[in-house]
Amino acid sequence: MAPIPTPPAEPQDNPDAYVGLDAHSAESQAGARGWSTVRQLPPGAIITMEYLAGRLNFEVTEGKVTRCWKG
Repeated sequence: MAPIPTPPAEPQDNPDAYVGLDAHSAESQAGARGWSTVRQLPPGAIITMEYLAGRLNFEVTEGKVTRCWKG
């Protein structure tokens, strides 16, 4: 039987800190803080709800982050 993979560690970071930043700066900051994947989404986007460790999601309205969550 194959071993169960260990998920990557997530940065100890507060997603609320990205709200209000412009999307480009927020993505750069997230990468520098260790997030392996950053996903920018328009408001109301239909997405799958699987949790992916190390991913940070941004809801972006008119170039600004209006919501941010892990996974």
